[in-house]
Amino acid sequence: MTQGGGLARIVLIGAVIAGVSYFYVIAGHLAGPAFVAWKGAGVGLLALYAVLRARNSDGWLIAVVMAFGALGDVLLDAAGMAQGAAAFILGHVAAIILYLRNRRGALSSSQKWLATLVLPLGVLIAIWSVPFESRPMIGIYTAFVASMAAAAWISRFPRYRTGIGAMMFLASDLLIFARMGPLAGDAWASFAIWGLYFGGQVLITLGVTRTLGAETTKIR
Repeated sequence: MTQGGGLARIVLIGAVIAGVSYFYVIAGHLAGPAFVAWKGAGVGLLALYAVLRARNSDGWLIAVVMAFGALGDVLLDAAGMAQGAAAFILGHVAAIILYLRNRRGALSSSQKWLATLVLPLGVLIAIWSVPFESRPMIGIYTAFVASMAAAAWISRFPRYRTGIGAMMFLASDLLIFARMGPLAGDAWASFAIWGLYFGGQVLITLGVTRTLGAETTKIR
């Protein structure tokens, strides 16, 4: 193991510890600047991990995606939903660019259908879940996250890491919106939202960085 690879692994372990331990904050309903920073630490360390693994523009792009994710995590609590959503949208745009630059050559019919249906179904579920006055903003945001998930699914990155991870991210957001309506007051939803979101971000990062890293090794 190289020194750089060893540091990257340590950072990845730190990211997982930070993300998993955040369930303690959720369970205790803890608030304050320190806990906001704790929330952003998991994905922030994933961004640093991606930086340490980056060897080309795609490697740097996944780092940018995770950096905007960490910023969104912090802004949601520190500034508000609109500011947090804006950061996430920027991350989704960067992710869509990355995935479309790395589109899979051949797709089965089922894969094409899933990628096609994710956007309209995601938006419909989201706007059904929230009050009428919130539907325009929620619908626009969901279009971005659903497009990101669809693009990840048809990318050449491992479907059982990056593809599933992106779908988990979408599911997490749909649960957030459901908590504004039919799931309001359900305590389990907060745990599911964080688990799906952070687990999805880990899978996305590992799928992209390991694919790109393997290609770099072959070139050498």
